[in-house]
Amino acid sequence: MSNAVLDIKDKPTGLQLVTLSFQHMFAMFGSTILVPQLVGLSPAIALLTSGIATLFFLLITKFQVPAYLGSSFAFIAPILLVAGGLNKDGTSVNPGHAMIGAMAVGLTYGIVALIIWKSGYKWIMKILPPIVVGPVIMVIGLGLSGTAVNMAMNVDGNYSFLHFSAALVTVFTAIIFTIAFKGILSTMPILMGLIVGYIYSMIIGIVDYTPIAAAKFFTTPDFLIPGVHYEFEITSKILLAMVPIVIVTISEHIGHQLVLGKVVERDYIKEPGLHRSLLGDGLGTFLSALIGGPPKTTYGENIGVLAITRVYSVYVIAGAAVVAIVLSFFGQAMAVIATIPTAVLGGVSILLFGIIAASGLRMLVDNRIDFGNSRNLVIASVILVIGIGGAKFVISESLSVEGMALAAIIGVLLNAILPGKEEAAIPVQENQHKNS
Repeated sequence: MSNAVLDIKDKPTGLQLVTLSFQHMFAMFGSTILVPQLVGLSPAIALLTSGIATLFFLLITKFQVPAYLGSSFAFIAPILLVAGGLNKDGTSVNPGHAMIGAMAVGLTYGIVALIIWKSGYKWIMKILPPIVVGPVIMVIGLGLSGTAVNMAMNVDGNYSFLHFSAALVTVFTAIIFTIAFKGILSTMPILMGLIVGYIYSMIIGIVDYTPIAAAKFFTTPDFLIPGVHYEFEITSKILLAMVPIVIVTISEHIGHQLVLGKVVERDYIKEPGLHRSLLGDGLGTFLSALIGGPPKTTYGENIGVLAITRVYSVYVIAGAAVVAIVLSFFGQAMAVIATIPTAVLGGVSILLFGIIAASGLRMLVDNRIDFGNSRNLVIASVILVIGIGGAKFVISESLSVEGMALAAIIGVLLNAILPGKEEAAIPVQENQHKNS
């Protein structure tokens, strides 16, 4: 018997729709705008595309899966790599390359969804076991740790205690909301950290209000259209940097579907099927990239809101998507986001990237991976050092695989070729009992 206040297809009242939709929008807001801020893309486009991607996801999953699609953190490092980093004003050097890579990622999702539709999903679980995915997720977080700390401490390459204090206020606010608060507020630590950090930054005088004064009340987001704003040119560097990350994001997607299924008491792997939810995720990413937005993923923050409120209605998720789309056209609201100091973004990044790394460790713990087994130890060790160390496999001057992408590929290969897979898969307690 469902414990839902509003079940999947239940229609909320007008007041419920407005309040609950804004609640979901705020839950995803902090993380969704943080990704474009870090990679030099437009926060307005990120909001717009999150709403569009979510609506298409709901359509493809036959309005059965109440999931919200926001900006994916897994692609931060690959986007910076293929785009050539950031300009002095914080914008991306070559955002078109990142968009082409994201489109390729969306198409890869579609191919995997087609294979799953025809052959089932168990094969992908064998290719992506926790011993591979867990360390790669750790690489995502730890590989970005230097970026977060640099943003928090330094201004133009020089240490600033004033800015670092803003970062500390931000990170500790986010920590307090994560640990000390219950209910809805506990699902919004990034947003609350940004708000308190911004207020503190105003007090100490490190906020530049120029963009707000120059902004129009209503404006069109900064679209990036292939063939109009950049030349559509597919290169091996773009593909090799971006596409292998689906090893992680597909596994993340499956995990979210399993958790969401438990919350709403349904089996989403079977109905509407993993192939449909993956296709929805991939199409969301493709459409996002087509107009200049970052890659998308289902958001754990919004799953947390569902669990707390027990309101599972897809109408509410669709309402949140519409709110995000409308908000993206309010120029002054987007201008306020543009004035968030780098130190504040660095503060929330410290916590967020740490949580990403810790979630990879948690995957290993939850699956009781036995590191007394040499095979497991070797796979995890190689993935971590190659990924965090920034190893590069150079094939030619224009063709190389590096960092996180290389670590993910080597992890999959090691898991496939090293002997003793069955023994390594036995949970740690069973292995200890067996060896005693």
